[in-house]
Amino acid sequence: MKPTTTTTISALEVVNDLIPKLNAVEHHIEQMINAVLETSSVPNQIERYTKLQVEFQLELTMIRMNLSHLLKRYRHELETVMNDSRQDVLFTLDAYEAMAVENAKQLYDRVQRLPQG
Repeated sequence: MKPTTTTTISALEVVNDLIPKLNAVEHHIEQMINAVLETSSVPNQIERYTKLQVEFQLELTMIRMNLSHLLKRYRHELETVMNDSRQDVLFTLDAYEAMAVENAKQLYDRVQRLPQG
């Protein structure tokens, strides 16, 4: 099923908010799941967290694949705004990019609500 959402995002938001949050989510998930897998001796818990790890990796892969398309399409504009934040522009997202941005934000929010150690 092809998504139909179209939206915009600023170059600065991509560079200063979206990408750093996605990287933080990936790092946090990796640390949390690895800690559980290394310390747990309960088979059900190990199985549950192994499945969770696969689900998160799949979701992150889908998000990164679609964001990669966005970064390639607007690479010159992104380079410009990284050198001079006053040159911020709005990017028009295709349906898949818009879905990736929304999914990245939702994933970040989900991870923020996870119990901390």
